[in-house]
Amino acid sequence: MYAVAQKKWLYIYDSSGIELHCIRKFNDVLRMQFLPYHFLLATASATGFLQYLDVSVGKEVAAVCTKAGRLDVMCQNPQNAVVHLGHSNGTVTLWSPNQKEALVKMLCHQGGVRSVAVDKTGTYMVTSGMDKKLKVFDIRTFKPLQSYFLPAGAASLSLSQRGLLSAATGDIVQVYRDVWNTPVKKPYMAHKVHGAVWGLHFCPFEDVLGVGHGEGFTSMLVPGAGEPNFDGLDSNPYRSAKQRQEWEVKALLEKINPELITLDPGKLGQVDFATFEQKHQDKVKALGYDPLAKDKFKPRMRKKGRSSTGGVERRKNQVAHEDQRGVIIATLAEKAKTEKERETKNKKTVESSAVQRSALDRFRKVNTK
Repeated sequence: MYAVAQKKWLYIYDSSGIELHCIRKFNDVLRMQFLPYHFLLATASATGFLQYLDVSVGKEVAAVCTKAGRLDVMCQNPQNAVVHLGHSNGTVTLWSPNQKEALVKMLCHQGGVRSVAVDKTGTYMVTSGMDKKLKVFDIRTFKPLQSYFLPAGAASLSLSQRGLLSAATGDIVQVYRDVWNTPVKKPYMAHKVHGAVWGLHFCPFEDVLGVGHGEGFTSMLVPGAGEPNFDGLDSNPYRSAKQRQEWEVKALLEKINPELITLDPGKLGQVDFATFEQKHQDKVKALGYDPLAKDKFKPRMRKKGRSSTGGVERRKNQVAHEDQRGVIIATLAEKAKTEKERETKNKKTVESSAVQRSALDRFRKVNTK
């Protein structure tokens, strides 16, 4: 499907040109951007409204009043799906459907902004204004890197997958290479078309620049513009109709929610330490102690090394020998006690017999056993 912003309302057509929907909530639309991973259609209107339409369910996600007048300059950041809007006061604002205020507001030109383009890595932003200047900004620091002066200014900008910049000045299209690292003295290519240029766009994975002008459409060959190595799992330009259907189903299942559109996507995987510390302090205050506090270390007095099977058997035999030794000692003690009692008894018997002996007993043999 494709969307067409007509004079009053927004219309949706299928591939054969049959009208499917007429969305009356989106009126006076001037610019549109489709966010492929979120299935959102972002529109900028002449009344100053930025609206988001979820094309998977056909519902309006957000409608933000920018309070900046007519919105006829629009671009998206392919890295984080943040929408860039250019205004007549020379500022560029960054928007997300989650907030009613702009995420960032940058003063880029002394006159109105005519066109904005962002590279595929989301690192550099190129703007052109009514002051006839072409500026390159680093989005990570929001600071200008390069500034170029064009005699007639640039009405339309477009960045290719390999970093080539095309700028339209009247009926002339100029292509620049590596505009953010080193100052560029002259264009890489130039081409003159019939009529004033209205729009530019590079074809993905191809060295072709599409130019829309007053006399029609022109395809311009630009060597080195397209990305030669594509990711077949992400976007395969040679997929069949069956593969395209499977890709649509998979993309719908993996659709990203609009709430995850932020200026820095890397923060989504981080931990909110401030909130965690506050919750931890409240828990300590309620319990009266710190449940996460570790006990004081107490070393365990144990031998080094692991217990082997031989060591275990040796200790068992030692314990058995000690028990056997105790039994032997107890037996010897009992035997000694018995001998002592016997000796005492024999001694008493001898003494008693000695008292009762007569005179003739000396001639009798005495049994000492």
